[in-house]
Amino acid sequence: MATELGTETSSSTRARALALYRLMSKIHHGDKRVRKGLSSGEIAMSYWPVDGQEAMSAGAALALSDADQLVTTYRGLGDVLAKGVDLPGYFGEILGRSSGLSKGKAGAMGIYDPAHGIAWTTGIVGAGPLIANGIALAAARRKTGQVVLVSFGDGATSIGYVHEAMNMAALWALPVVFFCQNNAWAECTSYDRYTRTAQLSDRAAGYGMPGATVDGTDPHAVYEAVSAAVGRARAGDGPSFVEATAYRLQGHYFGDAMAYADPDELAAKRGDPPFARYRAGLLAAEVASATELDGMDAEISAEIDAAFTSAVESAPPEPAELKRDVFACNGSELAAGGVHANIPSGESEELGLVQAIHRTLDRAMAADDSILLLGEDIGDASGGGMFKVTAGLSAKYGEDRVLDTPIAESSIIGAAVGASLAGLRPVAELMFMDFLGVAMDQIANHAAKVRYMSGGRKGAPLVIRTMVGTGAGPQHSQAFEAWAMHTPGLKVVWPSTAADAAGLLNACLAENDPCLFIESMKLYYGGGKGPVPVADYVIPLGQADVKRTGGDVTICTYGAMVHTALEAAQRLEKEGVSVEVVDLRTLVPLDLATVVTSVRKTTRLVVAHESVGFCGPGAEIAAAVGSELFGTLSTPIQRVAASYTPVPRAGTLEAACRPDAEQLIEAIGRIV
Repeated sequence: MATELGTETSSSTRARALALYRLMSKIHHGDKRVRKGLSSGEIAMSYWPVDGQEAMSAGAALALSDADQLVTTYRGLGDVLAKGVDLPGYFGEILGRSSGLSKGKAGAMGIYDPAHGIAWTTGIVGAGPLIANGIALAAARRKTGQVVLVSFGDGATSIGYVHEAMNMAALWALPVVFFCQNNAWAECTSYDRYTRTAQLSDRAAGYGMPGATVDGTDPHAVYEAVSAAVGRARAGDGPSFVEATAYRLQGHYFGDAMAYADPDELAAKRGDPPFARYRAGLLAAEVASATELDGMDAEISAEIDAAFTSAVESAPPEPAELKRDVFACNGSELAAGGVHANIPSGESEELGLVQAIHRTLDRAMAADDSILLLGEDIGDASGGGMFKVTAGLSAKYGEDRVLDTPIAESSIIGAAVGASLAGLRPVAELMFMDFLGVAMDQIANHAAKVRYMSGGRKGAPLVIRTMVGTGAGPQHSQAFEAWAMHTPGLKVVWPSTAADAAGLLNACLAENDPCLFIESMKLYYGGGKGPVPVADYVIPLGQADVKRTGGDVTICTYGAMVHTALEAAQRLEKEGVSVEVVDLRTLVPLDLATVVTSVRKTTRLVVAHESVGFCGPGAEIAAAVGSELFGTLSTPIQRVAASYTPVPRAGTLEAACRPDAEQLIEAIGRIV
């Protein structure tokens, strides 16, 4: 052991040594109790042991204040027990019981206990640092003095997320401690088989932050290193990287026999476990007696066993719990209905889509200082955004509220998720919708699942603005709304006019769930321009709008295609065909009732969208309407959508790919 306890005799040093022992004992007995339950058949679950890593979690946790925040991973038993997690709630959660912190919905990969500073847990390797940045951003903005420690394994350092997060944290001098628990294994792959870096902490210098590597079997060494990093962060000097090295004494998961490990090395490590070594050191230095330590162990073991037994005996959640907590107020993918809100009458001004969104963001930021913007090039120093949507806002509200980010979409969304967990209302911009794929883990696995994985205790009130391009080729012109609609927990909005954009964006900014707000590049250049009320207003999500009434056929669409539908309707009117155009405006929650009401009247339906038709939103809408109105429909439902191809750069090919008014007229001609 690196720290010589025998040379330290002060009462404070003794107190710290015993505090570390207590935390290590808690982790040791917690891990041992779970493995005992699995071995005996008392329980069945996925579990990732922490045997051999007790000193890491104990030393790091003792260096934090109660108010400091922890973000950890699925191998997080040690971290959360050391931070003081509610034990019955924790064990109930990992066992999938109704008594769990999140009613058994998240399991070990989603421990959330804000009362004890456990800000989030993720089952996605390397994703935690992105979220930690957002939590730290909120702490820095609100001057709370909190530090965020994000714990991850050595294997995570191979993932780009960690590098993105470290770069952003250093750039913004965020109060984050990147705590790498290097247990010598990236799941089942040894350290020397996945990197040539001698010390992972050496990488910190590349981001302009200090890095340190310490003996992760010595809790005092870990405590000292993390304390220094915490002090630096709390003083406003930015992030640090601390690598604690040890050896995982159990398999990657319970049941993994570690056949990949050198048997002699493994036996030697298991013969000298850190917890037993630390205990022996305390006894040898006469810091405590065996009786004192035995008593502490017995007390902790009894506490662990009581909480674990209580969890085992707790009932599993009822099936009725399944669909709760996807959205606030237990909402679903379908709109609840109710009285539709009208855009207010009175004084208006002529605005394009860009101007309407800019005005809405401006007013919202003036009214609510928890709203901040994140994105590439959005600040005035970087041009105010590619399409000038945010021009002037950083000058007006400051660069701490309009944050230019690195070109790192996962970092942008991760920071937004963390900031929303910490009480802010971020608006993140992804410049093109094609980039959704780059950030999809943070969108689908984190933002959209916060409410469900917290058992309804917390949502992620953030807005992701993105834009569907045109004339920019296969990687800058795609529409991926079907991906988003297929993601439970994410609301999806796509306005067709400036007036709708203002009202819908106001609704998104007030939502307690994450919203994807889609804008059409085609409408930036005049197509969406129109009168917008001067007074502020909200168009509630889940309310479609009948843009044109008719009696012969319904066109159901959204976004830029609304204008195409209106053009087709106007042309068909000259031929005596009366077309009703329903603008969905919100795709999730979907206002199916308005569509059904319209089709019940017209008895014919054409569903249109500019994204790929195969397995697109139109298929879901057609199936739902067909099921509801099977006996009412006069003809088969028609779908008009983009071809099953990437969006080409050549104008002639893009025109052939995208649906137009002529295709709508042809589709209607087949059924009228």
